[in-house]
Amino acid sequence: MAEQPWGQPYPVRPQQQSYGQPWQPAHTPQSAMRASHTDRDRTVDVLKAAFAEGRLSREEYGQRFDAAYKAQTYGQLAQLVADLPAGPMVAPFGAAVPVLPPAFGPAPLPMPVPPRPVNGMAITSLALGVLSLPTLGAAGLGAVITGHIAKAQIRARGDEGAGPATIGLVLGWLSLGGWVLLFLLAGFGVLD
Repeated sequence: MAEQPWGQPYPVRPQQQSYGQPWQPAHTPQSAMRASHTDRDRTVDVLKAAFAEGRLSREEYGQRFDAAYKAQTYGQLAQLVADLPAGPMVAPFGAAVPVLPPAFGPAPLPMPVPPRPVNGMAITSLALGVLSLPTLGAAGLGAVITGHIAKAQIRARGDEGAGPATIGLVLGWLSLGGWVLLFLLAGFGVLD
């Protein structure tokens, strides 16, 4: 067994001796991916934290720091911090990231759902129903027709406005009932 620059033993393979690399990258597709400057900076942050906690000596920190900025792949960076406790490890873009529960405070609120639109026929039915009451006019028939259309559209589309449509229907039917009563009384001669 040979010794890495920071004092840890590692197995030496004959093909690695010719390259002079002090680490053994893992043979996974992600560890062979090329690392970016940001990935190197994250690795150096882990090394800084380990040095500040007393886990690395000044010499070990210096050697690993230099090796981090010379590293070309994720595997090489991962080997530099493999023996250190670390927060987020260097992982290539698209790799699985563990999901942890939030450490502080409540979970964020869900996105608000936009309100459903109010059906226009329901509003029309309500307006016609209100207009038909004082005059017992033909607006009552319009309120009934638009009220039934509104109810069908609300069921089909999921719109808001069931309440105004129902009120328009009730007022429309009351108006029509008033007209029927008026014609019946006039037909029997009660109003003469």
